[in-house]
Amino acid sequence: METKEKILSLIKENKICLFMKGTPDNPQCGFSMTVSNILKYLNVNFKSINVLEDEKLRQGIKDYSDWPTIPQLYIEEEFVGGCDIIKEMFEKGELKKVLAEKKLI
Repeated sequence: METKEKILSLIKENKICLFMKGTPDNPQCGFSMTVSNILKYLNVNFKSINVLEDEKLRQGIKDYSDWPTIPQLYIEEEFVGGCDIIKEMFEKGELKKVLAEKKLI
């Protein structure tokens, strides 16, 4: 499967999809840990994809979203943002509101 097709498939098959460095239980960077912990705190089910396992996927997700950094969060196939955006949304209560509106929490 080509990288773009793999990304599309992952985003489509998972309502909440987090491309991160490492895993939620063993994050490999502080930014990935922050976003993962926010999602855990909100008690939502999410699919995490460790981009460190596949260099093509790591670069491919950056190209796909036109966003230069990891982590990247997608909710119902829509790119929401990286760590700073997710953290700000969480602190303002916006992330919980979006998830509630989509009936994901």
